[in-house]
Amino acid sequence: MASEWPTRKLADLCESVDYGYTASAKDSPCGPRFLRITDIVSGGINWDTVPFCEIDEPARSRCLLHHGDVVVARTGATTGYSAYIASPPDAVFASYLVRLRIAPEASPRFVSYFLKSPRFWSYMRGVMGDKSAQPNASAKTITEVTLPVPPLREQQAIACILGALDDKIELNRRMNRTLEAMARAIFKSWFVDFDPVRAKAAVQREHPNWTDEKVCRAACPDLKPDIAALFPDAFTDSRLGLVPAGWREATLGDVTERPQYGYTASASDEPVGPRFLRITDINKQEWIEWHNVPFCLVEEREQGKYRLKKGDVVIARIADPGHGAMIEEEVEAVFASYLIRFRPRRPELGRFLQYWLRSEDYWNLVRSRQSGTTRANLNAQVLSSFTLVVPQTQLLEAFSRLIDAFRTRLVASVRASRTLAAIRDALLPKLLSGELRVRDAENYARGRR
Repeated sequence: MASEWPTRKLADLCESVDYGYTASAKDSPCGPRFLRITDIVSGGINWDTVPFCEIDEPARSRCLLHHGDVVVARTGATTGYSAYIASPPDAVFASYLVRLRIAPEASPRFVSYFLKSPRFWSYMRGVMGDKSAQPNASAKTITEVTLPVPPLREQQAIACILGALDDKIELNRRMNRTLEAMARAIFKSWFVDFDPVRAKAAVQREHPNWTDEKVCRAACPDLKPDIAALFPDAFTDSRLGLVPAGWREATLGDVTERPQYGYTASASDEPVGPRFLRITDINKQEWIEWHNVPFCLVEEREQGKYRLKKGDVVIARIADPGHGAMIEEEVEAVFASYLIRFRPRRPELGRFLQYWLRSEDYWNLVRSRQSGTTRANLNAQVLSSFTLVVPQTQLLEAFSRLIDAFRTRLVASVRASRTLAAIRDALLPKLLSGELRVRDAENYARGRR
């Protein structure tokens, strides 16, 4: 039991405790990656989305992140959030983070799990109190917390069990990013660059007497013949420039039902009503993790009006305007007032709109139409006016079927990760308190999976 384990201050287990570097984040590579609080609060660190910073060599050496480091947020609403650093790229950390470099007598990953435990969060709530509008904690305050410290081999075993679950969750995330990248690449090739149309047009010019079937085989060898046949072999002029023949110019308002603003309510961690989808639930990654979406109270007569349906598209109008998502699961949920719902008029338009919202053409429209001097924002009228080129129905259906296969795997992976996270969260306090020993935990995890 934990009573057998000595209690130590976190500071005593640290070789060093350091504040990060003050700099402006840059999107273009100008130095090492620059890890910030926002990069550590979504579950796992996606280094591909972490920006860069300019930094001199002495500061870089001082703030360079190494495998096994632990970083903790020290200010703002996320004070106390932490991340274990595993095999980082060339990266430094920002000044609002504290880096703990763990001494050899302790397991860094064991310490990182303690920082996610109820015991640590109870301590943090006690030191921060409930009155501060902007919570913060110094490195000294954070490391004054005490924890039971089992022998090193026991620490490593505990970290191994919990880490195996987190490693599988991270593997699922990587697979999901790969599936997402594949879907985006297909959308860009078909509907932005018009690669199949250009290829067919070139072959048709070179071999005007070939049959359509022969043109398709030569121009689009990587596409199934029935899909290649759905693309035209010529372009036509439009207000948007050259577009594939037979495709039509439309606005977002043309292809969706009347847009609707969301519901105004306060979010609650307690299950007091349906899930309450907000901007922060859709703008961090390309899928919705519904188990992290809070709840809200809503009158029954209002719930039907704002209830989300599978296939709905929601777009942020303020705070992080332009970010959108498609609802891919049947979930008892409503959407918040800073989101606008655009319901596609036909089911096959859903996947097309989902990836149009990720395209550079769409984001060029967002950047050109944003209004507001202090806070950028969009409204339903502006979004409804956005123009796009809509393919013929049969091609939309083919794209939808193809992307459905990717997204079905992705959603299943998110659900599996949800189960793994629940197992981890159930095991974590019991293992760290000594209530559950390593051998029993292994049996528990096998039985739950």
